[in-house]
Amino acid sequence: MRRFLSRFSALLAVVGIMAVTGPTADAGDPENTLFLDLEYGRVVIEMRPDLAPKHVTQIKKLVREKFYDGLTFHRVIGGFMAQGGDPNGNGSGGSGVNIPAEFSDEPHVRGTVSMARSSSPDSASSQFFIVFARSKWLDGQYTIWGQVTEGMQFVGKLKRGAPGSGAVDDPDKIIRIQVAADAK
Repeated sequence: MRRFLSRFSALLAVVGIMAVTGPTADAGDPENTLFLDLEYGRVVIEMRPDLAPKHVTQIKKLVREKFYDGLTFHRVIGGFMAQGGDPNGNGSGGSGVNIPAEFSDEPHVRGTVSMARSSSPDSASSQFFIVFARSKWLDGQYTIWGQVTEGMQFVGKLKRGAPGSGAVDDPDKIIRIQVAADAK
């Protein structure tokens, strides 16, 4: 019995390590968790279907189609946000499908993931941004669909853009994004 307990304890220790480092370790709800892999490390995003069900559905569809893999963070403004998800790499493109606005009372705090859009509230498509700090002026104006729960330090390493526009020369790329439920 002692030998069994010793082996069982060792197994639990290994499983505990795997639970901390494994691909779905930080996915409270694997179907609504994204793994965003950057050169610097993995960013875990908990999606918020309670706030933006249409946006979450479309983001998951694009992720599963590998739409975002290889795209850049084309606009990064220190102290404000990092924007990516444009297939053109300059802020002018999208997926070809616009998503109706799903504004909420949720605040834009550090790590909030929200949709970029033009002046039309219903123009969000595929571009998203992650805020570096509290950004009150965005509240109720942009659709929040997620929150970074781990890896914000890796988002913080993204190359910064030009003063004013935030346009990045030689921008960092998204290696891949996966829905945690699909991660291997």
